[in-house]
Amino acid sequence: MLRLTGFTFATFIALCSESPSPTHDVAPATRDSRPATVDVRELIAAAHGAPPVVCALAAQAVDGWGSWNDAPVTPLPRPGRRESRHERLATDDVQFLLSNLGAGDACVSELAVRLLASDESEAVTDGLVRNLAAPDSSVRMVTALGLGLSAPSSATDALIRVVDDRSTGVRANAVWALGRIGDGRAVRPATTALRDQSPIVRQAAAGALGQLDSTSAIAALTRVLGSDDVASVRRTAAWALGQLEAREATDGLVTALRSDKDAAVREMSAWALGNIEARGAGASLLAAAQHDSDESVRETAVWAIGNLEDNSAGTALGQILASDDNSDVRASAAWALGQLDIKVAPKGLLDALGDADTDLRVRAAWALGQIGDEAALPAIRTALSREPDAQARKAEVRALIRSGERSEQLTELLKSKDADVRETAIRGIAGGDGMDPWPWPEPRPRPFP
Repeated sequence: MLRLTGFTFATFIALCSESPSPTHDVAPATRDSRPATVDVRELIAAAHGAPPVVCALAAQAVDGWGSWNDAPVTPLPRPGRRESRHERLATDDVQFLLSNLGAGDACVSELAVRLLASDESEAVTDGLVRNLAAPDSSVRMVTALGLGLSAPSSATDALIRVVDDRSTGVRANAVWALGRIGDGRAVRPATTALRDQSPIVRQAAAGALGQLDSTSAIAALTRVLGSDDVASVRRTAAWALGQLEAREATDGLVTALRSDKDAAVREMSAWALGNIEARGAGASLLAAAQHDSDESVRETAVWAIGNLEDNSAGTALGQILASDDNSDVRASAAWALGQLDIKVAPKGLLDALGDADTDLRVRAAWALGQIGDEAALPAIRTALSREPDAQARKAEVRALIRSGERSEQLTELLKSKDADVRETAIRGIAGGDGMDPWPWPEPRPRPFP
């Protein structure tokens, strides 16, 4: 039976945790937060004398809960670990952990609530719901966190009742938990929470509405995007509108893309416009791709143009590919060109075959294969003869085949010393359109609040 007490190594666990430990009346990190960088000296100093079971948990957290148990020998005994969320805690352990939610020690509360949330039993849910009425706001806060982590639908009514709690942390965690549960009854209280005096509550509300799949909140989210004085709240509102595929919010998102002072808000607005395939936003996205001072905004705007498949943007994307000083922007421009239904490859795409960035060369070759411009064959042949990277060579062989290279010329590739080139050529001669010789060259993951 696990027993948790408040040791001096609370900092030890906090340093190892993927998210900050909650403190009194403060909600846990919202979605746009990033884990703090570990101070390794502080971590090792705090580890001296810590009990092995806690060290084991901390070691797994540092390792990202990865392959620690696969090693044959480790300094600590291999810890027992709950491998399944269907494994139940003993009844007395449930009661013990519930009682420790109010222990007054952030380390103890963090571990206790996460252990409880790993058990989806009715006993745990009922115990957490009862704790939402605790007189101590820190207990109510961590309880709402636990219900958000476990997301039981039976907790919806109880969480709705505390959305207007006097504690900021309780309100924020409650509305966040409602978003994770996904019950449509939470739309109205979450929409009301968009007007909360606390930015962390408003941000949690916007994030929840993006997951509740209701169009009734679109107008309120659009107002938040245009008027909230906190950038992280506006950014999450833009994300929610994109998640909801709210085309009626196009004008508000375009305005944010053009004029918001915060680059992260502009970036998310570009993503949302691309995700909802807002056809009327093409000119604004292109202006952002060409002129925004922030490289992340330019890259996301380029991605959005590709997602819109706006063929009129081909020439401009070729110019961006040739002139932008950021390799991620250029790589996304190459990908976007491959999304368009154009017949002539822009010069910038041909020149990108010789770029120093390998990922850009792969995407440029892929895009040329999608376009199928026979006039590009000399440039592709030259690039293939000089290409040092195996993935790029395969992409260039595919581009040759899809651009109309003749079979007798492809036969020469069968004599290549590169096995990947020979394999790709064989596939091409057998029927090149069915080839998939390398991972799909998607852009980097999209922004998330």
